Amino acid sequence: MQNLLYALPLFGVLGLIYVIWKSAWVSKQDAGTDKMKKIASHIAEGAMAFLKAEYKILSVFVICVALLLAFTANSETSSPLVGLSFVLGAFCSALAGFIGMRVATKANVRTTNAARTSLGKALEVAFTGGSVMGMGVVGLGVLGLSALFIAYRSMFTDINQVITVLTGFSFGASSIALFARVGGGIYTKAADVGAD
Repeated sequence: MQNLLYALPLFGVLGLIYVIWKSAWVSKQDAGTDKMKKIASHIAEGAMAFLKAEYKILSVFVICVALLLAFTANSETSSPLVGLSFVLGAFCSALAGFIGMRVATKANVRTTNAARTSLGKALEVAFTGGSVMGMGVVGLGVLGLSALFIAYRSMFTDINQVITVLTGFSFGASSIALFARVGGGIYTKAADVGAD
């Protein structure tokens, strides 16, 4: 059972290897005409500018909440390490969002170009682009949680305390995902209105 526990981070690494492999495959697909490439580069530039601005603000939120969690943690049932778990969860979620945005902006124009010749090929490119984001979330989540579980298991004797401290990871990841969802929705709506 103990050997299986130490094998868990490897599954996260396998997920990230899939992300690298499929991301490279998407990049190799034809991006279409020069006009399509130019429009796609503007979209990618805008998306990255939004992400950079959002993450700059969210980093302040993450630091404040992590300090709050660390200093209010009960030493009997929790630990100040819950703040560290929160930061690592937020980092993994933000990294997954960054990877997903990079691949999505690449996959969009390549899907459009593929649809000019074959709907099947367009679906393959779109599905692969989406699977990179999905597997990135899973890979980073499994890697982060399992690595923290192994580290905390050796530090604390009570398994309930380990699980309580680990909840910070989930809280951090969920917080970033929530803000990214809301902020992204507002950003895309503003872009739609601007385009109209």
